[in-house]
Amino acid sequence: MRSLLDRSVFIAGAGRGIGKRLAIGFAAAGAKLTLLARSKAELDLAHLEIEHAGGTALRIRADIRDYEQVHAAVDRARSHFGDVHVAVCAAAIQGPIGPLSECNPKAWEETVETNLFGAMHLSRAVLPHMIEKRRGKIIILGGGGALSARPNFSAYAASKAALVRFVECLAEEVREHNIQVNCMSPGGTYTAMTDEILRAGERAGWKEQQDAENIRITGGVAPEKQIQLAMFLASERSNHVSGKVIHVNDEWRRLETGRVHPEIYTLRRVQKV
Repeated sequence: MRSLLDRSVFIAGAGRGIGKRLAIGFAAAGAKLTLLARSKAELDLAHLEIEHAGGTALRIRADIRDYEQVHAAVDRARSHFGDVHVAVCAAAIQGPIGPLSECNPKAWEETVETNLFGAMHLSRAVLPHMIEKRRGKIIILGGGGALSARPNFSAYAASKAALVRFVECLAEEVREHNIQVNCMSPGGTYTAMTDEILRAGERAGWKEQQDAENIRITGGVAPEKQIQLAMFLASERSNHVSGKVIHVNDEWRRLETGRVHPEIYTLRRVQKV
C-alpha cells in the first residue's frame, strides 16, 4: 500500500539492520527516501536494493555524532526532495559488552554519543522546518534496556532509556506545532548486534546468549511487523499519539480505534508481569 506516496522520509542508520529494513518498507509505500549512514559500501547496497525495487532514494554518507554533518545532510535532502515529512533515527551501536568494571570508558562514551546525541542531532536539524510548516513526524528507535535493566549492556541500555525520556520531553515541546515524536521499540531481531552478543560469550551473560541464539535461529521479529508500526507512526493515523514508547508487540493497533488511551505507552507505564 503506497500510503506515503511522495512523502520525504529521512532515515539515519539506513545502511543496515532495522534502519535498512524500514527504508525498504517506506520505499515500497511510495516515499522519497534519504538514506544516511557512515559506511559508503552499506549505503550503496541499500540504495541499489531500493532502486531495483522501483523506489526513489538519495544516499548521504555522514557521521550522526557530528551535528554539522547531519544538518548539511538534511539541507541536501530538502534541496533534493523538498521538506522532510518524516525523520527516523535508527542509527545505533551496541557498545561495550560486559561488566562496567571491565568496560573501556571511551567506548561507553561513544555509545551514548551515537545513540543519544545522534537522535538529538537529527531532531534538531529537522525541527525548524517542521515547526515552520506546522507538521512532521519524528520516530526514534528504542531497544533493549529502555524499559528494564540490562546488565552487561549498561552503555546501550542507558542510552536507550535516555532516548525514551528525550522523546517524552521533545514531544511536549513541539506538541502545539502539530509535530509528533515517538519512540519505537522494534523487538529482538537478527542484525549485526546479534552476532556481537554471540561473540561476546560469557561477558554478555547466559540469558543474553540464549536470546541471541534464538534470534539467530528464528530471525526474531518479522520485518513486516516493524514496518507496519513505523508506517503507523509516520502516518496521519497517529496524529493523536506523541511522546510514547511503543513496542512492536504491543497492541498498538487499538490506538487507531481509540480503544486504548495513548497514556499507557509512556515510560512510566506499569509493566506486565
